[in-house]
Amino acid sequence: MINLQNYISIHSELQASNTQLIAVSKTKPISDIQELHDAGQQVFGENYVQELVDKQPQLSADIQWHFIGHLQSNKVKYIAPFVHTIHAVDSLKLLIEIDKQAAKNNRIINCLLQLHIADEETKFGLDESEMYELASNIQQQNFKNILITGIMAMATNTDDEHKIEQEFICVKQIFDKLKLDYFSSSNEYKEISMGMSSDYKLAVKCGSTMVRIGSLLFGSRN
Repeated sequence: MINLQNYISIHSELQASNTQLIAVSKTKPISDIQELHDAGQQVFGENYVQELVDKQPQLSADIQWHFIGHLQSNKVKYIAPFVHTIHAVDSLKLLIEIDKQAAKNNRIINCLLQLHIADEETKFGLDESEMYELASNIQQQNFKNILITGIMAMATNTDDEHKIEQEFICVKQIFDKLKLDYFSSSNEYKEISMGMSSDYKLAVKCGSTMVRIGSLLFGSRN
């Protein structure tokens, strides 16, 4: 069930701060996505390859699809023909595969490097030193069909707003250091994907340029 009031309010709020809204539509039916698209939303995020591959041809060609879940290298080929941005890149191996599959489809795919900042061990991503190591390795590659457009992170799942804010501040600091040391000549490196339904206001305050919001728009998941 789409909450259009929430959508209008959040969309307006984010426009004022120049932050992109990614509507997280995982497990939600085509009809709900279509309704939100009809209301003006064009950017949607999915977590599962098969679900995204099933949904994409059933919906408008002008939808900008972002893959926001953990992605295995052997699944890249299924989304490479149409995906706009891949948010959770956590290895050089995965980047090489995305570049290869993007080239096969004569496309350029945007990629965000995933930083692990939360306390939970279950979340994927690179720690700070691994992030700098990957950025250094990227510099030595001759990628033609991907663009590193920024970083992505998830805060700890907690009610402690101070802790969440400190994590978001840390993400922004690492983003800035990566820009300075590795991507200073890139105009495309400008995105920080952080913040979800429960913490997006804090994320925007701390410098997020993309927030991934699901339950506030689509209602809670089963």
